[in-house]
Amino acid sequence: MSTPNTPRSGTRPANAPRAGAARSATPAKPTQRPSAGAAQKPAPSGRQAPQRPAQRPSGQNSRPGLVRPAPKAKARRARLLVSKVDPWSVLKMAFLLSVALGIVTVVASIVLWTTLDITGIFDRVNDLLTEIAGTEGGAFDLRAYASLGQVASFATIIAVVNVVLLTALAMLSAVLYNISATLVGGIGVTLTDD
Repeated sequence: MSTPNTPRSGTRPANAPRAGAARSATPAKPTQRPSAGAAQKPAPSGRQAPQRPAQRPSGQNSRPGLVRPAPKAKARRARLLVSKVDPWSVLKMAFLLSVALGIVTVVASIVLWTTLDITGIFDRVNDLLTEIAGTEGGAFDLRAYASLGQVASFATIIAVVNVVLLTALAMLSAVLYNISATLVGGIGVTLTDD
């Protein structure tokens, strides 16, 4: 007894190769393609299959199609209101920017002191102050009061104080902006496309 899916003995499936024929690696290709203008067979359900558009010949006689550029669109404009500023993001940004400003302050003070020392400004100021004070006052040395270490430490203290103050002021201004934006509506911003 055979099931509907199993072939009977002595028969072979239609797509099975013959015993003597060698198997090919590629599937069999149709020998003839329907032409672009030929009518297509209707679909079995009664509806017609969608027709493909006719392809242009790709020979030397074919001329390139004329393509019109798209009309330039007008720049879009959007008017937005900044109604709320997140204080936590303002705090982080203000902290990073004030740390960068503090580093710049320390490096600039060291570079300025070194430049003044190389150009001999300290010696000229010492000579001027000695002339003004007189010989009985003794020689005046500006480097004893403003050495490189003292200038760098003073600039570091100033930078740390600036970091704390600028961060606190930025967060306070964000909170004040949020309060005033609830009353007034915020700052209007107009955005346009390039």
